[in-house]
Amino acid sequence: MREDIYGDEEKKIRRLRFLVDLAGAVLMQSDLTLQESLGLVEDTKKAALQLFPDKGSVYDLIYGPRFSRIIHERFTIPGSLSGRN
Repeated sequence: MREDIYGDEEKKIRRLRFLVDLAGAVLMQSDLTLQESLGLVEDTKKAALQLFPDKGSVYDLIYGPRFSRIIHERFTIPGSLSGRN
């Protein structure tokens, strides 16, 4: 019984990792608009919360900065007043 619980948890963790990695790859490699990119991030979070319903804050802490960085890099004009060179 206990092994089933751990097995299910491991499957959910692997699924979450796959979803996040896939979303990150799509964000970096596709020609999505900013709106579409933000929608993908939101859909990924919804899928994560279906797997781990009470872990929204943990998701935001771990994956929020990752997705924000990717989106910022994709949609910031080099040399703009973003504070980065």
